[in-house]
Amino acid sequence: MTVMTAAAPRTPADLPKLIRHYIAGVHVESADGRTFANADPATNRPYCEVAAGGRRDVEAAVAAAGEAFARGPWPRMSARERGRVLCRIAEGIEAREERLAELESFDTGLPITQARGQARRAAENFRYFADVINALHEAAFRTSAQVGYVIRKPVGVAGLITPWNTPFMLESWKLAPALAAGCAVVLKPAEFTPLSASMWPRIMAEAGLPAGVFNMVHGLGETAGAALVEHPDVPLISFTGETATGRGIMRAAAEGLKGLSMELGGKSPCVVFADADLGAAVDGALFGVYSLNGERCTAGSRILVEESVYPEFVARFAERADRTRVGRPDDPATEIGALVHPEHYERVLGYVAAGRKQGARLVAGGERPAHLPDGNYLAATAFADVTPDMRIWREEIFGPIAAIAPFRDEEDAVRLANDTPYGLAGYVWTTDLARGHRVAQAIDAGMVWLNSHNVRDLRTPFGGGKASGVGREGGESSIDFYTERQLVSVALGDTKVPRFG
Repeated sequence: MTVMTAAAPRTPADLPKLIRHYIAGVHVESADGRTFANADPATNRPYCEVAAGGRRDVEAAVAAAGEAFARGPWPRMSARERGRVLCRIAEGIEAREERLAELESFDTGLPITQARGQARRAAENFRYFADVINALHEAAFRTSAQVGYVIRKPVGVAGLITPWNTPFMLESWKLAPALAAGCAVVLKPAEFTPLSASMWPRIMAEAGLPAGVFNMVHGLGETAGAALVEHPDVPLISFTGETATGRGIMRAAAEGLKGLSMELGGKSPCVVFADADLGAAVDGALFGVYSLNGERCTAGSRILVEESVYPEFVARFAERADRTRVGRPDDPATEIGALVHPEHYERVLGYVAAGRKQGARLVAGGERPAHLPDGNYLAATAFADVTPDMRIWREEIFGPIAAIAPFRDEEDAVRLANDTPYGLAGYVWTTDLARGHRVAQAIDAGMVWLNSHNVRDLRTPFGGGKASGVGREGGESSIDFYTERQLVSVALGDTKVPRFG
């Protein structure tokens, strides 16, 4: 592990003392006045209070969104007009790129270089969906007697519940298609990381988004989130987060037969065959499990390596993990920053203890770096000789911990890859492309990368199966979710109707 300075990270200037809700174009405090403290993960020192939303706050936000949808101009604008507003939102994000990255890194513990990438991706999401909605075609079907045409209509008020790992970008991932489709929205950001979300109101207002189309309620999932899911005037819920919470949302949404898009957990396999470019495979495996502090749903945290190259791979991976730079989130040299919250940090440390207890061989990390005595820091950690019965193999950790195991042949690799309740992503490394395609298609996952790390075209669908979620987001899949199709059939002449009575 590369040693870095232990100095505390710089606190950004002009931090808010209170982060409030945003309802009907106005910043408001909670109806009951409640707040909760928010701390930065590098020191765990509170730096501001956040309005703690409850049922009354959600009701006000949904009412504002419903009014904007029913009587406002937004859903009645042309796709081109809405697209212009989305492009101005993208420009507003780009104008604040450094500030957004600074706030995101400070609030989440992400390395500043990776936080900058999230800000750029957020702007691109809005530009992309501005193009998608304008180019989206509708269908027509003609016979000699009738012509039927199919139109897309925005569903209504969309409830968006987002996670804390890359909060601003993932908020944009839901906001951009929902707004492009013509919906009004209520956003419930993650309670651990509300800081960057506090920039949305000004960005939206400056772009000319009508008041009430975008609303935001902060608070805990079990209060504000639950109220949003249960509200009868919210027909759509898009949620990204852990699987257990997703199951609870499905149960609550069933009563209202709500539309659901849920991207949940993952325990994705990274399969390395003996003929792979081993250097590239090590690079990809390291990046896949340690980028974003390991706090990513698509992390390739189960690394499967063919037996003949397993010892070499483990040695090379462990040596690189030991040299991975852990340090202050605001330091450009940092590769792993601070985990998001003390509760999550303790949970991740529990998996280190479980790996040791169950007999996995610790080959890198496993403890707090000595030069970082405060904050939620963990060295890049790797266990080898992991077996499928171990917790670090079966459960999503959401931290910088890799589990490495050998496999015998292609059949064994596929069996081990699919021996998981999750089905989000997979990675395959081989120079035999025929085998690469076979294995990629045999892996039970919504997305598989062959000889690549996680690089996704915005046009492609994102999501998984099994315990990893329901539905797909991205590209036209997102527009499909936020719109409903309506068929209008028109008679071209006299229609012979059977005469009853």
